[in-house]
Amino acid sequence: MKRQAADDTVPGMSKFTASDVLELPVPERLQLVEDIWNTIADAPDALELTEEDKRLIDERLEDCRQNPGAGSPFEEVLARIGARKK
Repeated sequence: MKRQAADDTVPGMSKFTASDVLELPVPERLQLVEDIWNTIADAPDALELTEEDKRLIDERLEDCRQNPGAGSPFEEVLARIGARKK
């Protein structure tokens, strides 16, 4: 598929604004978000981590290595979240 410039439109479609998108039914908005997210996920190298992001990841990784039992298993976290919804 040929990439289009930011100011190009898809043939047969007109440009739309954020207000136009907000008027779409929720299922169509969700599909649009999914479509946009997929284009981002397909280009992971386009987003660079900041030095602060890298520092935070390194800090959390080191905390995990020093205190491997400090966290909660996924199942417990999920159960706590589910209990909050009730």
